[in-house]
Amino acid sequence: MIEPFLSALPILKKLEDSGYDAYFVGGSVRDFLLGKPISDVDIATSATPDEVKKVFPKTVDIGIEHGTILVLYGDTSYEITTFRTESEYQDFRRPKEVSFIRNLEDDLKRRDFTMNAIAMDQSGKLIDPFDGQKAILKKIIQTVGQAEERFQEDALRMMRAVRFMSQLSFSIESQTLSALENLASLLDKIAVERKRAEFEKLLLGPNCKEAVNVMLNTGLYHYLPGLNDQKEQLKKLARLNWDSLAKNEMWALVLYCLNFDGKEVERFLRNWRLALKDIREIQQIIFFLSSRLNKEWELYDLYLAKRDTILSVEKLFQVINGMKEVQIINNLIKRYDGLSIKERGDLMVSGNDLLEWCNQKPGPWLKDTLLTIEQAIVEGRLINEKNNIKEWLMECNQK
Repeated sequence: MIEPFLSALPILKKLEDSGYDAYFVGGSVRDFLLGKPISDVDIATSATPDEVKKVFPKTVDIGIEHGTILVLYGDTSYEITTFRTESEYQDFRRPKEVSFIRNLEDDLKRRDFTMNAIAMDQSGKLIDPFDGQKAILKKIIQTVGQAEERFQEDALRMMRAVRFMSQLSFSIESQTLSALENLASLLDKIAVERKRAEFEKLLLGPNCKEAVNVMLNTGLYHYLPGLNDQKEQLKKLARLNWDSLAKNEMWALVLYCLNFDGKEVERFLRNWRLALKDIREIQQIIFFLSSRLNKEWELYDLYLAKRDTILSVEKLFQVINGMKEVQIINNLIKRYDGLSIKERGDLMVSGNDLLEWCNQKPGPWLKDTLLTIEQAIVEGRLINEKNNIKEWLMECNQK
């Protein structure tokens, strides 16, 4: 057994010493079997939430109605969930009622995919009633039980299926795939924020292109904001090749393929409920990418874009043009680093200086003149020194 399971073993031991069953479950066990990094562990137990709170002195009720308690142990916190069954689902997302049970297998039976329905005890023994290990070996995404039932219980599981396909480079089992196609319209019932979380993970997966093709073939894309009538544009995305793009770079690449203009870009991103900070960053990338696709970088473009945007734009430019030239990117950053100023605050003159020198009242000319000075300095036509700027400005005014 490895970390972080080892650090969490005392949690299982305390529960078992108190007379309850306890297991590691879910994604952490799956990733352990896949040899992937494990960020945290989830624990399932036969103890009810009240019983868990009696075992551990420091707890937080984070989802007690669904059986989940946060246990604070040392410097770490662990989510512990009681074995449960779920009644009829409402809104294709949430069960109407949760019942706590003492049986592990019945708890695993309610989970989405067989690879996520494996438990591990404190000795490292695996409990796998639905052949999740076999699915992992075959690299297959398959629901626990009937796919139609699992997707009608929680329609977001359809997005999770294609997200896992992207992240793990697995294929989707045939009956599960058919259910995706038959029940795709249920995605319309799911909150945009939940769909966005899955879609962003899908975009960042190494098998993203194949996952996008599955979304196209099953019709899932019809029920994602702004993508309903964008089949050909999404095919364009699936034909591109990229490595290691960040989240907002992937959104920008999607938008490039959609060929939206400025107002459409913001509307699209707002419909996905993105944070305003991310919207502004993506808009910045799209603006400079549009410029880059039409011409080479100029010094003033680099100055306006700033380092992070330059990197993002050039990475996307190379993806779009089928290039992989690290040296080009390094040279651009070197040019940016060599600029004499990086922002307007670096100017050695202010608006008050201009008012004094030009003996004029404040007005639009002031902003325009500062902009002219700023651009001349960036382009190397003017040295950023106060007397030098004054002389240059006086000469320009005399012409």
